[in-house]
Amino acid sequence: MTAAKKLDSKESAHLFEIGQQMAKCGLNHNFIATAIELAGRFKGVKGQILLWAEETDPNERNEIIADIQDAMDDFAQPSQPQRALYIKFDDLEEIAKNVVAFKTKLKSLVLKKCGTMENAAIKIGIPQPSLSRFFNMASMPRANTLQKIASALNLSAVEIAAEYTQESIKEKLESRSDVVAFPIL
Repeated sequence: MTAAKKLDSKESAHLFEIGQQMAKCGLNHNFIATAIELAGRFKGVKGQILLWAEETDPNERNEIIADIQDAMDDFAQPSQPQRALYIKFDDLEEIAKNVVAFKTKLKSLVLKKCGTMENAAIKIGIPQPSLSRFFNMASMPRANTLQKIASALNLSAVEIAAEYTQESIKEKLESRSDVVAFPIL
């Protein structure tokens, strides 16, 4: 994202007014504060917030909120370069199925503990549209999103990841006829 020039007092006041509108719409105060702080640093986030204020369609507003959350998550990622993971094209479909299966199980756990997506979003501290997008897309979950969910459910991120890994390995072993698996006692 492109860095924004320093906001003048009129621009800052306008963003704070939009923040108040967001609060009236039920968005989390931490989300609003972080979004406005990023808007002061990055043109793209500022543009999304201004677009949200002008938008009248609730579905479009929800998409904009989810986009702002994605930008916030991007900036929360470690700043040190990470070693790129190479994935073969032929493996993408299987990976997508595994991710969807994992997110489906995680969603049922979240609903079991929180009752509704709205309650879950409040407890986790991310906007409901962002949480819905997280569960409905076959994209790899971000570590910080999993951490927020784990924290809200009083689980460790390791417990969530371990459940996914165990299920994935179990399914792979069960689908192979050349492997005999023995239970660990």
